[in-house]
Amino acid sequence: MTPRRIALGCWPTPFEPAPRLSAALGREIWFKREDLAGAALGGNKIRQLEWLLGEALAEGADAVLTTAGAQSNFCRALAGSAAKLGLACTLVLRGPPPPRQGNLLLDALFGAEIRFVECADPWDPSLAAALEEAASSLRARGHRPYLIHLPGVSAPLAAQAWAVAAEELDADWRAAGIDPATLVVAAGSGLTAAGLALGLARLARRCQVRAVSVQQPADRLGPWMVSVARRAAERAGWAVPPMLPLVIDDSWIGPGYAIPSEESLAAVVRVARSEGVALDPAYTGKAMAGLIGALHEGVLPEGPVVFLHSGGLPGLFAAADTVAAAATPEVAQA
Repeated sequence: MTPRRIALGCWPTPFEPAPRLSAALGREIWFKREDLAGAALGGNKIRQLEWLLGEALAEGADAVLTTAGAQSNFCRALAGSAAKLGLACTLVLRGPPPPRQGNLLLDALFGAEIRFVECADPWDPSLAAALEEAASSLRARGHRPYLIHLPGVSAPLAAQAWAVAAEELDADWRAAGIDPATLVVAAGSGLTAAGLALGLARLARRCQVRAVSVQQPADRLGPWMVSVARRAAERAGWAVPPMLPLVIDDSWIGPGYAIPSEESLAAVVRVARSEGVALDPAYTGKAMAGLIGALHEGVLPEGPVVFLHSGGLPGLFAAADTVAAAATPEVAQA
């Protein structure tokens, strides 16, 4: 099935070498800059939203709603993209209301209606009731809502979007004359990594997708990602690959979801001072910590390593005090 796709991003996103980081780590490192994807401060969610919102518009929706954590990059990208398209947007955010900064500030700036529910687990069944209540409220106001639930009904289409995006990476690698052995990706719901693993398998690329979990243990996230990749292939009418080049690393979650760790903060500082590239401490910082740790442990196959910079810059400012404390000479030299 080929859904309608709308234009939201700036493609192709840049593909850049990281020479000073490579020299420091003893391995050739490249960045895929999804943080420069365009709409609503970019990030890896824009590719998914081109397909999800395309389907929403094709179904005649004039409002969208979703659920995630209070500092969700997806919610911010959805709110901004909805504003761009003239759609109403409702966000059902998990947990108590935090200060309006980072992504949450942008959600409000883009005009989203924001609701909070006392729930921490994105797979909690109670979220379905909260989403239906929000959808009923939209219908009562005369809207035609389209529900986006990444840990649920929307997962296969979101993964399919990234399976198709693997073709852009393949073109990047051909243009650069490299044959990467590893692609490192931060994994929350894991849909980007699942889609990329599916797409690279279809292209017969040897590259292993290393999903660094920022939230879920591998024994929960791994089977979910494999299931989503298979459903995405079935949805698209593709042959289901017998094996996916996918590895889950849950060693870098640290204190918990959306909470910076010592290792992620050190990675943020290191990349900023070696390449002039900003990461955030909750997602891309943990993924970079996973990349550095895997190199130190000698567990990556030989060959160039690609780091998918999935964006999330607003999270850097949401943790400004913590990041500022880490960005001292003492921490930078550690």
